Amino acid sequence: MRKTSASFAAALLLVCADAHAVRGVVVDAATCAPIAGAFVTLGGSVVRTAPTGNFRIDGPGTTLGIRAYGYERRQIPLAGRKDGGTLDLVAFRPKALYLSFYGIGNRHLRQAALDVVRETSVNALVIDVKGDRGMISYKTNIPLAIQIGAQRVTTIANIRRLLSDLHKAGIYTIARIVVFKDDILALAKPGLAIRNANGTVWKDREGLAWIDPFDTQAWDYDIDIAIDAAKEGFDEIQFDYVRFPDSKGLAFSQANTRENRVSAIMGFLAKARKRLSPYNVFLAADIFGYTIWNPGDTGIGQDLPVLAGVVDYVSPMLYPSGFQYGIPGYSNPVLHPDEIVARSLRKAMARTALAPVRFRPWLQAFRDYAFGGRPFGGPEISAQIDAAEALGSDGWMLWNPKNVYSAAGLPPKSGATVSSVSASAPSGNDPTKAGLPCSP
Repeated sequence: MRKTSASFAAALLLVCADAHAVRGVVVDAATCAPIAGAFVTLGGSVVRTAPTGNFRIDGPGTTLGIRAYGYERRQIPLAGRKDGGTLDLVAFRPKALYLSFYGIGNRHLRQAALDVVRETSVNALVIDVKGDRGMISYKTNIPLAIQIGAQRVTTIANIRRLLSDLHKAGIYTIARIVVFKDDILALAKPGLAIRNANGTVWKDREGLAWIDPFDTQAWDYDIDIAIDAAKEGFDEIQFDYVRFPDSKGLAFSQANTRENRVSAIMGFLAKARKRLSPYNVFLAADIFGYTIWNPGDTGIGQDLPVLAGVVDYVSPMLYPSGFQYGIPGYSNPVLHPDEIVARSLRKAMARTALAPVRFRPWLQAFRDYAFGGRPFGGPEISAQIDAAEALGSDGWMLWNPKNVYSAAGLPPKSGATVSSVSASAPSGNDPTKAGLPCSP
């Protein structure tokens, strides 16, 4: 008995020795102005800064994580740090290209994208970690992924080395994780799959099966993948297909009501946010463009005002070709790409009362498919980017499913952009990279 008590006391002493009470103030590196509402993380504890930028956090751990909307994240070792000091964040807005499951593994497509990064203001990549078919692009130790063969084919040989090289080049990295559209998991475990009314496994227009969004086992699987990506060094986790299918007559494990749908999507995102909190990564969700314009959840569980309160960034897909029914005042959206982006973002901000920095739209960089098939080149891409930047969004992302990009229509690299990217190159992995003038 005495031996057990002694062991418990030693363990308690070890925990207490690793616990910290940390104070400080978070400021903008360029202006030294305090940043209100910044997230400060220590172990599993998270607090937000006061209007004065001040914070106090108690918890175990050796590293302090800091992030704020519109800024790069930082990781700061506690060893040797003076308590109560000033911590500065560098303003940063991602301007990204998308590379798919196969695109990131194709040397020519990847290099072409990196060439565009060097030539333009593009400073970020959205990389498929779990793609549209449910495959994971690099080897993980996640038991379910191994069991169902989700990494039987991988396209990234060494994810840690890839991310290190991208960070050294000043590139912000976003892990795209397709959630409920998961053919591999649904076929391996059909009890998790969405069903037709007759009980057979339902498949979408691409012939792919989906997971029932009510099933929490599927939630945990995708969150495990997100945590793994965060541990490997991604700056941001972006969930895509975090919704119900836009099809009728399907069978789920719960009643397919608006309340239930919204509760399922918000439940998943809230759980993901909680489990990701120790890793100091940003959390984003992709949404349908029409979700901005439609009241309710558009029948897919994406209720904009509710969803926006759970994630850091909302990424609406504002492809003009995606608005096949038009929007008020514009029956042919591809003729007005700038207005589609501008009006949609204004609508989103009005419905949520959120600052524009909370939105980062997906923009169209592919040939139109809904209004005659016209090319979408430099002028159309430039018009969309100008509209997003004029409204102050948190950057933008270009989508091309073929992963083919050029410098046409993209803003040139400027001195200010180069400086910001350089300062944020390690994206929180190097605690020495931040604006020093505000430090005491």
